[in-house]
Amino acid sequence: MKTASRKAEKFSHGMVVKGILLCVFAVAAVCLIRFTPLQNILTQETLGRYLERIGLWAPFAFILFFATAACFFVPASILTFLGAAIFGSCWGFLYVWIGAMLGASAGFMIARTLGRDFASALIGDRLGKYDDAIARNGFTAVLYLRLIGLPFTPLNFGMGLTKVGFWAFFWGTSVGLVGGLVILSYFGGTLKEIWTSGNWGNIICPEFFISLGLLALLVSTPIVIRKLSNNRVTDKDESA
Repeated sequence: MKTASRKAEKFSHGMVVKGILLCVFAVAAVCLIRFTPLQNILTQETLGRYLERIGLWAPFAFILFFATAACFFVPASILTFLGAAIFGSCWGFLYVWIGAMLGASAGFMIARTLGRDFASALIGDRLGKYDDAIARNGFTAVLYLRLIGLPFTPLNFGMGLTKVGFWAFFWGTSVGLVGGLVILSYFGGTLKEIWTSGNWGNIICPEFFISLGLLALLVSTPIVIRKLSNNRVTDKDESA
């Protein structure tokens, strides 16, 4: 009875309300993009027309769009391809990276503000040591999780529920995203140039095969990292 009452005391009214708000936000965000006309803007033609009307403010509008859409669980890969297709490889990468960092930071802070207290009370003392371990190695943990290719937005919100500090999350994300964004932007920009030229014979060119190889490297890297990590854990268990 005492244990049950202690657990009940941990979950204050405000904590539960904020936890519910976080869940409602996540569900509403997914439904807003998936089941409303807003999903129609996620094409190069539609988004490109909107940005063209804005003129010089187009990069700022795209960065804000990326950050907002990322919080609404739009896959970062789709947004990255859109940025590269509209702005080209180099500028597309820059705008995508800034938008991704803003979106990651916003998602982290939303989860930290609304759900951290509830998550902390939920895991209790038994799992708290794992939370502490992640916090002690925040940068490394975030960098590793980025490199193995976990979904962008769920990881942003998930890290916000842990004890990982904001700056450890920020820098781990910043470094962990660069490689993938460069490759996706280069691949998307290459396809854009071929599409714009109208001559699909240009697909047989060094740039395309380089981008294709880099894309294959991006896909295979998380698999290799997971395998090396599993082998390391297995070796430790055997030595113990």
